[in-house]
This record gives sequence, structure tokens and C-alpha cells, in this order.
Amino acid sequence: MQLPLGPDPRTETLRRLQPLLVQRFGRIERAAAQWRRPEWVLVQGLIGARTKSPISNAAADRLLTRYGSWEAVAEAPLDELRELLATQTYPNVAAERLKRALQAVVAERGAVDLAHLEPLDTAAAMAWLETLPGVGRKIAAGVVNASTLDRKALVLDGHHTRILQRMGLVPPKADTARAYEAIMPAMPPEWSAADYDEHDLLMKKVGQTTCRPSHRDCPICPAEALCRTGQGRTGQARTGPAPPAGA
Repeated sequence: MQLPLGPDPRTETLRRLQPLLVQRFGRIERAAAQWRRPEWVLVQGLIGARTKSPISNAAADRLLTRYGSWEAVAEAPLDELRELLATQTYPNVAAERLKRALQAVVAERGAVDLAHLEPLDTAAAMAWLETLPGVGRKIAAGVVNASTLDRKALVLDGHHTRILQRMGLVPPKADTARAYEAIMPAMPPEWSAADYDEHDLLMKKVGQTTCRPSHRDCPICPAEALCRTGQGRTGQARTGPAPPAGA
């Protein structure tokens, strides 16, 4: 399917959606003091699969406190890393993936230092990150968005991608990378990197509450009026046009 010429109708859908999410869940503002270096965000992403963010945040801080530098973490014995990552859902996988990725950065850059990403445009920075072992689109977007790099990149987790699919904003079977490529052109141009971050966190809350993988509670979902699936359930006409991109 090709989108019609002119403004992408999905952009207006996203504009209308954001205040509805804020009304339901409140603002999630990213304080400047909470911004992390991209190296820390990379580590947090590598160890964070299926683990709540506060737990992964604490684990990343614990690693840096224990070893003193990310280079030392890269050389740490796997058994030690597994023990320190016991709070993670998959500690063995997290330890192995972290060690491989950090060693790859050291081999490429001489140290765990991502300063070379600063002058690159966002697409190039993410492409470089995705060459690292274990780094996919979600982690790469997180590194450039939720760090001092402060770029406009949408961090799509499983919850967010599922909701975009059900709303008809991305193709129904899109994986994370394809969903990212589909939705980014529709993002409101006036949104800042912090707005992108807040939008993802709010969408995650929708996915954890009303739009779960095996159950949809459409009548109380803040996105229902703008959602193809929600409107299809009620038989009402959709109030916000949202053709899927790239389908």
C-alpha cells in the first residue's frame, strides 16, 4: 500500500494520541540530571532483555562500581558477570552479550568510548551501533535517544510495536526494525527527543495495562478512538485516519 500524497494522516493521529496518554498516565518528563552517557545506555540495553528498567539501571551502576570502567567490565570473567547480573531475567545471556559487545567496541575504538557518534547523523550513529554483537534497532535507538546524544529516535519495545500494529500505524507483522522505518516518517516534526522518549514510555504503559498481548480492554483504552482495532471492535467509524505504512 502506498500512502496518499500530502501530509501523512498518521502524524495527526500521533498528535491527538499524546495528550490522551498524558491525561491517563500523567507526564513522564526526562530531567537533564538523569541523562546518561551513551556507553552506560548501551550497557543497560544489552543486559535489559525482559527486565524492568529500574532493575537494569541498578545492575549497570553495580557493574561500573565493581570494576571502575567499562573496559574492565569487558575483560571481567564471565562467571563474575553472571553473578553480578543475577537480578536480570536472563543473566547468562546478558553477561555473554555484554562482554562480546564491549570487547567489540574496544577492538574498534581502543576503549569503550562512543564519542565518535556525536558528529554523526542519527541514522549513521544507529547503523554503527547495530554492527555490535547483540545490538538491534531498539538498543541502538535507546543509545542515541535516551543519552546525552539526545537524538530523535523512537525506542520501540514489544508493547509499543504491538500497539502501533493494532492501531494500523505500521504493518501488522512488522518486526522492530520495519516498524521503526514505517513510523519515523510520521512522527510530528515539532516533537523533541524528550517527546519521543515520553511517547515510548507512555505507549509502554498502554501495553502493560489495556492493550496486552493476549487481551485488549478497548473500552477503557485511551487510544481507542484513534485505533483501527478498537473502532473495528465497536463497529464505529474511525475518527483518526491511520493507514498502515509500507503494508
